[in-house]
Amino acid sequence: MSEQLELEQAAVRLLAAREHSRAELRRKLHARCETPALLEQVLDGLEQRGYLSDARYVEQYVSSRKRKGFGPVRIRQELQERGVSADLIEPATDPGEQEWRELIRQCCQRKFGDARPSDYRERAKRARFLEYRGFPSEMIRDLLWDGID
Repeated sequence: MSEQLELEQAAVRLLAAREHSRAELRRKLHARCETPALLEQVLDGLEQRGYLSDARYVEQYVSSRKRKGFGPVRIRQELQERGVSADLIEPATDPGEQEWRELIRQCCQRKFGDARPSDYRERAKRARFLEYRGFPSEMIRDLLWDGID
């Protein structure tokens, strides 16, 4: 079996399990390939056939992380670490969308309940939690100090 065919089969197996970014797939297949040009040729072929798509990966990744209650700042950082282009990341993680405001409200409500923070210490505790989850400080301030409605 040729090296190219082995690489393609390994890539398709990885992609069948879940979406990967091009950079992730390159990193995982690098150990199996001695020729970087051949690896790039295989990745190009997978993109041309529609098996590999960074845009689809970003869409799926952002959706998954939103369902788990993570904010745009954290998701953006995670995608950058996975080698995704900023051109694809920015529109998908635009914190100006109303959807993010609803998500921060739901995330805070799940963790702390319906009660408003009673004092500064409680607000600070909630703010730290929401910051860790990846929400921008302006959005946290709007929720905890001004009250998003």
